[in-house]
Amino acid sequence: MFGIGQPELIIIIFIVLLFFGPSRLPKLSKTLGESARALRDGFTGGKNDKSLKDITREVSSSAHEIKRSITEVKTDTSVNKTP
Repeated sequence: MFGIGQPELIIIIFIVLLFFGPSRLPKLSKTLGESARALRDGFTGGKNDKSLKDITREVSSSAHEIKRSITEVKTDTSVNKTP
């Protein structure tokens, strides 16, 4: 990993811990992770992003399924009410 061995990595972590303190270390880790994710997404060019058309299509199909299920429930309950 970048020519850094385990002893060097431990020293770097120790220096970061001394510099930032244990209370700010989780926030720093979160910020670094979000930055790395944003950088990776920038390199992929948003290939994993869904377009608005894809999202609209998924929502529309889900809405149709829900309407179909509601209609089935209504017909089932109306059949059961009739003597």
